[in-house]
Amino acid sequence: MKIATLELFKVPPRWLFLKITTDDGIVGWGEPVVEGRAETVKTAVTEMGEYLIGKEASHIEDIWQTLYRSGFYRGGPILTSAISGIDQALWDIKGKSLGVPVYDLLGGPVRDKVRVYSWIGGDKATEAAEHARQRVTAGYTALKMNATADFEWIDSALKVQEAVERIAAVREAVGDGIGLAVDFHGRLHRGMAKVMAKELEPYKLLFIEEPVLPENNEALLELARHTSIPIATGERLYTRWGFKPLLTSGVVDIIQPDLSHTGGIWEGRKIAAMAEAFDVAVAPHCPLGPITLASSLQLDFCTPNAFIQEQSLEIHYNQSTDLLDYLVDPHVFHYEDGFVPRSTKPGLGIEINEDKVREAASIGHQWHNPVWRNVDGSITEW
Repeated sequence: MKIATLELFKVPPRWLFLKITTDDGIVGWGEPVVEGRAETVKTAVTEMGEYLIGKEASHIEDIWQTLYRSGFYRGGPILTSAISGIDQALWDIKGKSLGVPVYDLLGGPVRDKVRVYSWIGGDKATEAAEHARQRVTAGYTALKMNATADFEWIDSALKVQEAVERIAAVREAVGDGIGLAVDFHGRLHRGMAKVMAKELEPYKLLFIEEPVLPENNEALLELARHTSIPIATGERLYTRWGFKPLLTSGVVDIIQPDLSHTGGIWEGRKIAAMAEAFDVAVAPHCPLGPITLASSLQLDFCTPNAFIQEQSLEIHYNQSTDLLDYLVDPHVFHYEDGFVPRSTKPGLGIEINEDKVREAASIGHQWHNPVWRNVDGSITEW
């Protein structure tokens, strides 16, 4: 079962798919991408492909170690995202070759279904509340929303009040029985993170996500002293070495490895096991495509401390193409009462519509995130 070919497809809205085929015809799919840097990651995968051709596809650990450690410079979003997509595709191949789901190869299932949450939008409090009601009516039991728009290093009481009013309106609209998380996208600096965390205490949040940038994670120690709300972060951390200082510092309650960025399924399972030893929960980050979601669910089903799964259906990024459009059977991600049931299909548990992928790749995309500036013209976090 040697690796014969690698083929990459840059498809809307902002994704990159990888197809690996073995010499005996088994196909595995991965999603190696950094949002806004798809072409760069594509080049990295192509360079790694020079090593992969002819290698035994089932030797996943050795391939990972070689791709990660054989370069003098290692880690970071580009290289580990390239490895992540390759890892996903190789697990897909291994599961298909043995006729079992990937989670069966990682210790077997620990749950029958996993809870998912839905993104909600709306710039105004009334819009956000209405969108939240719609998602609850659709069956979701947990929601996540952006906490703030752009914030300066130290910002006004009015800006804080506007953000709090949106969150308060959503909580009032859905009640306390619905899980509500807020994502700061690292937009806050240390001083404003303390202010916002204190203001949000009354709204019984599921968690606050990435209140500061990952390069400022030392600020989480002080933030944890200011709030009882669980703190989540990790979407911009790579490999178990990136998570090690976060876990040993004791400042985080939920880690959010992204299986298309942090090193893939196997690396994600190792990170989750580390977190379990520190009594920390896992909620894989996944505002991406169907292959990343399928990979994340495989992790969820064999991971004791995984408790909820992000997914991108109808997220605001997906303006031209959505999560289910590249699947032969979109019902594989059927959400029932806010949960996804455990699939028993082999590999990643999905079948990619290759004709649709090739058609979409002929269009491609040039997605880049916007650049935000403060009123004085200085750059701020998007």
